Amino acid sequence: MAIVVGYVATKEGRAALKRAAEECLLRNTKLIVISSHRGGKDFDADESARFEAELTRIQAMLEERGLEHEVRQLVRGNDPSEDLIAVAEEVKADFIVIGLRRRSPVGKLILGSNAQRILLDASCPVLAVKASD
Repeated sequence: MAIVVGYVATKEGRAALKRAAEECLLRNTKLIVISSHRGGKDFDADESARFEAELTRIQAMLEERGLEHEVRQLVRGNDPSEDLIAVAEEVKADFIVIGLRRRSPVGKLILGSNAQRILLDASCPVLAVKASD
């Protein structure tokens, strides 16, 4: 079994990764980090290189902590929610960890579309983590 975490280079993404790593240490299980991008013309070589460097940094940090892990950068044209759900099903994940950002009072009426889809469509539990201020 494993824990799957959706990662983006934001404070919410870092909070999700931190919590997922803590859960893996507690449960002695594998961590699978997913960085998902749609690709296309907006995802150029420079942006790809930045994401690869960030994922390399994360991989080194996880190795330093002694966590069994796998880092996947997916650029398949899918929504991140589709990729997270697919990987979670593939590895029979214990649960998925996602980061949530704070929203305005009006924004609270509508959860982010990726977060909402993961919460509603995942076949395993989902842990939603807020970033600290």
